[in-house]
Amino acid sequence: MFTTEQIKAALSKVKSGADFPAYIQDLKKLGVTHYETFVSDGHTDYYGADDYKTSSAANYDTLPVAQISNAEQFTTDLRAHQQGQTDYPTFCKDCARSGIEKWIVSIDKMTCTYYDKPGNDVLTENIPQ
Repeated sequence: MFTTEQIKAALSKVKSGADFPAYIQDLKKLGVTHYETFVSDGHTDYYGADDYKTSSAANYDTLPVAQISNAEQFTTDLRAHQQGQTDYPTFCKDCARSGIEKWIVSIDKMTCTYYDKPGNDVLTENIPQ
């Protein structure tokens, strides 16, 4: 099974949202089936076959996540990030401000779904292959 060190190595290649599709391919090769990233502190739970799970440590001090989501602002911020206009810390702050609590990436389905605090699906995107 994969380790957090292997995931960190794959993640070290990511400089902006434009690098995300290649990162997903690296995770797929490692055996990650899906993962869940929490905006409040940046930790991620990674899942593999046979109920395997490993988690990363928090990446930053706790960010307050807005109680009410703003899908329009989030979509604008996401597009900017995907075009390489923002780095990951900025994107996480933008998510928190827009009320995004977490995102779940399904490597099997090649989707990334962003959720607000009540658990509503704010946006689901297909990941380019």
